[in-house]
Amino acid sequence: MKTTAVIMAGGRGERFWPKSRNSRPKQFLSLTKDGETMIQKTVKRLLPLVEAEDIFIVTNSAYIGLVNEQLPDIPKENILAEPCARNTAPCIAFAAAVIGRKYDDAVMLVLPSDHLIGYEELYTSTLKKAVKLSLEGKNLVTIGITPDYPETGYGYINFGSETAADMPDAYKVERFVEKPDLPTAKEYLASGKYLWNSGMFVWKVSSIMENLRTFMPEIYDGALRIGEAFGTESFNEVLVREFTAFKGESIDFGIMEKADDIYTIPGSFGWDDVGNWLAVERINEVDDSNNYIEGDVISIGSERTTICGGKRLIAAVGVEDIIIVDTDDALLICSKNSTQDVKKVIAQLNDQGRTGLV
Repeated sequence: MKTTAVIMAGGRGERFWPKSRNSRPKQFLSLTKDGETMIQKTVKRLLPLVEAEDIFIVTNSAYIGLVNEQLPDIPKENILAEPCARNTAPCIAFAAAVIGRKYDDAVMLVLPSDHLIGYEELYTSTLKKAVKLSLEGKNLVTIGITPDYPETGYGYINFGSETAADMPDAYKVERFVEKPDLPTAKEYLASGKYLWNSGMFVWKVSSIMENLRTFMPEIYDGALRIGEAFGTESFNEVLVREFTAFKGESIDFGIMEKADDIYTIPGSFGWDDVGNWLAVERINEVDDSNNYIEGDVISIGSERTTICGGKRLIAAVGVEDIIIVDTDDALLICSKNSTQDVKKVIAQLNDQGRTGLV
C-alpha cells in the first residue's frame, strides 16, 4: 500500500512575533543558521519514506505562493488550500478525502510543519514501525515523545502495559490528557506511563475516515463531497461551501479521545516543537555565557540571553535571561519567563487596528 504524508502548515506562529507574521508565519521561516525553513526541513526528512509526489501540504489559501516558492518539488495539486482556519480535524479530513480520491486507500503520515528532529535516522525508523502497525486492522497510531522533564505546555498520552502483537514497543493508549499543572506533570514523569503528545499520527485513509463517520459525521459527509469534487471544475466551490461549514475541532478531541485501537510508539529522536522564542537557544549553538546571538550585536556581560538582530546594531550590556528580536518595524524585548505571552502583543495590535504589524 502506498505511503503518503500530510503536512499541516496553516498555523500562525504567534509566539514567534515579530519575525512570524500573518504574511510569513513560523513554518516558512529559518530559525537555524543553515538557512532551511521549518517546512523545508519537515519535507526533507520525510524523503527516505515518502516520494515527493505523495507529500500533501494543507495550508491556508494565503500561503500557496510561499509553499510553491519553498517546496518546488511538491506537485501543485498536492497543495491543499483551506479557505479558513478550522483546527486539525477538518484539516485531516480534507486531506484524507483527497488522498482517498486519488489512491482509494493509503497510509497517511500526519505531521506538523514546524517541528525539529535531532536524530533523523531514529525518527525514520520510528515512523516505519508506525506505518507497519497502521496496516493491521483499523489501528490509529500516534508518536509520543519520551519526556525528560515535567513540561506543563504539552498534552500527554497515558499508555498501559498492553502492547501490539509482534511489536513490544507499541503500547495501547489508555487516554489522552490535557496540559497538566506542575505537580501533575511531575507525577506523570515519575510514573513512566506518560508521553508528550507530539501531534504526529499514522493511519490508513480508510481507518481515519471510518472514525470520522462514527464520531464526526458532519465533517465526514462534507469531506466526502470535497473528495468527490477533487479534480473537477466545481472543486473550489464545493471546498469553500463545505469547509467553511465545518465546526473547528481538534483531531485529539474529536477522534483520539474516543476511538478504539489506538496505539502509541515512544519516540526519542531529539524532538522539539519550537513553540516559542525559548526554543532558539535549544536548537542552535550558544556561546560560553549561554547566549544565542545572531546579527550585528555587541554583548558585554550578558548571560543566558537570545538576541536576533536585524539591520541595526544591538548593544546588550549586563542583561540576563531575556529575549531581544529586532525587525524593520518592530522590536521585541521579553523576559524568558514571559515567552508564552508574546501572542498577547498581537491581540493588542489587533485591538488597536495596527494589523500591518501582525
